[in-house]
Amino acid sequence: MLRLIALLGLLSGTLSAAQPNVVVILVDDLGYECVGANGGTSYHTPNLDRMAREGVRFEQCYAQPNCTPTRVQMMTGQSNVRNYVRFGLLEKSQTTFGHLFHEAGYATCITGKWQLGQNDGGPKHFGFDEHCLWAYLDHGKRYANASLVVNDKLQAMEGQYGPDVCQAFAFDFIRRNRSKPFLLYYPMILTHGPYEATPDSKDYGQPSVKNKKGGQQHFADMVAYMDKLVGALAQELTTLGLRENTLILFTGDNGTGRGTTSTLADGSEQNGEKGSTTRGGMHVPLIVSWPGTMKPGTVCTDLVDMTDFLPTICEASGIAPPKTLPLDGRSFLPQVRGEKGSPRDWIYSYWVPLRDSQMANVGARGAVEQAFDHHYKLYSTGKFFELDHDVEEKSPLQVTDLKGDAATAAVKLQTALDQFKDARPAELDEYAKQKKEKKKKGRDKAE
Repeated sequence: MLRLIALLGLLSGTLSAAQPNVVVILVDDLGYECVGANGGTSYHTPNLDRMAREGVRFEQCYAQPNCTPTRVQMMTGQSNVRNYVRFGLLEKSQTTFGHLFHEAGYATCITGKWQLGQNDGGPKHFGFDEHCLWAYLDHGKRYANASLVVNDKLQAMEGQYGPDVCQAFAFDFIRRNRSKPFLLYYPMILTHGPYEATPDSKDYGQPSVKNKKGGQQHFADMVAYMDKLVGALAQELTTLGLRENTLILFTGDNGTGRGTTSTLADGSEQNGEKGSTTRGGMHVPLIVSWPGTMKPGTVCTDLVDMTDFLPTICEASGIAPPKTLPLDGRSFLPQVRGEKGSPRDWIYSYWVPLRDSQMANVGARGAVEQAFDHHYKLYSTGKFFELDHDVEEKSPLQVTDLKGDAATAAVKLQTALDQFKDARPAELDEYAKQKKEKKKKGRDKAE
């Protein structure tokens, strides 16, 4: 129904030559500290660094602590409290930016990693005309000798490197649709583990090194290869004469994977904290590039959340989401243009842990709920942290003992949490419960 309403709302308008192409790049398991422009010194990211120098770099962008929740938020513009059911699933009733752009007349494509379930029609059901994906219909190899699904056909690609196949698919899509506006959603396979050699590594094709040092080196190789692919994509758009009219947004889906240690320019180190609601598990890079429209060299400290991507790319493209679709995001396009915009005062997160070790801050609804700003964080359990002095959240403070700015922040953040107390649809929890029981029965029967 929402998609029908969206279509009716869009039919009154027509695509114009001024409508931009949109490329959304979402890298798997890449924390803020991995990009040189953000102060990272451990990895080779010259293309991203140049994009940041010439574009707009955001210092305070936050994802969810792991991949599926982030992807659901990004694609729908809604907090997970409204539509998240379980890991590895995008519930089929949801409206995505794929729907909105497809119904506005854009050519739409997704290439890279899916991991959102098979549903009724998979990516096509969610508005994407074409797809080349890992973790859809099959979870085979993603890197060397990849196994990918190309427009619903599973293909074993002996001798081919999965990220290269996805990149070539993206290039082909762009070339075929260069005369009309297109949306390319590029949730990259890189840089998620297993950490393996890339085609640019000295030991590519050799048995993988399993020790920690070898893994760290291969992660560095994967970051460098990811950067190379992003640079090649930007160059391809330039070669085709499309760069000036293409908005590129680059970000990560959660913090860096555990087991990696990255060094920053000030000499400090950041351990990979994926799967944690600390800053290291949620702080991700965000670089935006749109020549001729952006204010080059801008560094923005405003808070950005994954729900903000849908309204941002819709505003840039002149697409109005249906008013019946509740959106939690707000556009950061004005900041890209060098304007003040409407910065967030806080970010709210509803996250369902995957492991027992992540249950410490779970609240009454079975999820970790938190609200935070630049300096403070409040969990629904009542734990409060001063992030400037306790970024790892080791020393919770009692709200009743707070004074001054901290006390004011606690009131603000509690108000933010309260805004979502009735946002969770009861039918989603019932659906998740039924799925869980069905899965348990299946295990019991197998045993």
